[in-house]
Amino acid sequence: MLSEPTYLAARIVAPALAVHFAQHWAEVARLGSGIQPAPPTATLLEALIDVAFWASLRREEGRPPRISLALLDPTAASQPLLFSHRLRLTPQVLSKLAPAVEHPGIHLGVGYDEEGLYIWGTASQVPPVCFVLEVVEPGLLVVKHRRADGFGKFSNVAVLRGDQIRIVDEETQGLADYPTLQASLPAIPCRASEPGSVTVDVLLELARAMRAHGRGGLLLLVPPGSAAWRTSIVAPLGYPLAPAYNSIAALLASPDRTHRDWQQNLLDAIEIVGGFTAVDGATVLTRHYELLAFGAKVTRRAESTPVEQLVVTEPVIGRSAALVHPAKNGGTRHLAAAQFVHDQHEAVALVASQDGNFTVFSWSENMQLVHAHRIDVLLL
Repeated sequence: MLSEPTYLAARIVAPALAVHFAQHWAEVARLGSGIQPAPPTATLLEALIDVAFWASLRREEGRPPRISLALLDPTAASQPLLFSHRLRLTPQVLSKLAPAVEHPGIHLGVGYDEEGLYIWGTASQVPPVCFVLEVVEPGLLVVKHRRADGFGKFSNVAVLRGDQIRIVDEETQGLADYPTLQASLPAIPCRASEPGSVTVDVLLELARAMRAHGRGGLLLLVPPGSAAWRTSIVAPLGYPLAPAYNSIAALLASPDRTHRDWQQNLLDAIEIVGGFTAVDGATVLTRHYELLAFGAKVTRRAESTPVEQLVVTEPVIGRSAALVHPAKNGGTRHLAAAQFVHDQHEAVALVASQDGNFTVFSWSENMQLVHAHRIDVLLL
């Protein structure tokens, strides 16, 4: 029997999560993607989130737990590690097991029966649309599932931070009421692709690579074959490349995208570019993902005016667009990104903050404003 949950956010978010996973489960089952765990009920999800939240507040030898929980039967996992007997799912048990499963890609397998939730072992491979709950830090939980095509990271569904709940809007990216803003965004997918297809969400993977080093960074995507962006950069360039580093572009042009080596090589190339963003200054990339320079200093174009206002959005259900002054949207990197896009309408700027926030800046032609779209909810 499931114990009565006491984490209110779990009770609030569980019904919406149950609907989400049921819808995706039906899609994957229709397309025939092998064995899939049955979609979980709201009651089960509430109980699991409740235990994980209280476990996140505990410490084992002075360290908070970092755990990933996968709700599935061991028969649905690939080469699972099975415990000789089941362990009851409690905050104490999770905190005790956490040191053994902190390595990325390892999930504690959680099952359930008439007696409640239990831990049966670990899994490194889980099927698409399997409910995964990650304990990131004390009070911070992320609900996600593996992408159907198996490429890149998991797709985030919701983020819970204490009493704050953010559910990813994978259909309209939080812009249902703002079609002009939605049209101004570059391709930032929220929704996992269908089984059997291989999509390359390079922009999202670049964002993750930039965020991973934790130093903050600024990446400028400029039109290929144009030098207009140089009017917004202090001369001379800090670290220009000759020739441009084009590994990402070359891999994207490859006719064969199905083999695992291609996927890993592309991720490796993205990681290399993301690493350069840790250097002070801006990293400059063409829209075809050719690396031109790094360590560049952004400046206002001679004939331009300072940015006075921008519109801020987030791919979260229920959030509205807000008009703010650039100084209230972030620090110097955010100001530089907003000014660069204000002066270079064909460019896109990506900003990673040291605190984990991530913003994509683009130009809205219809509103004649810089559009700042916060996507950190997709990257946790």
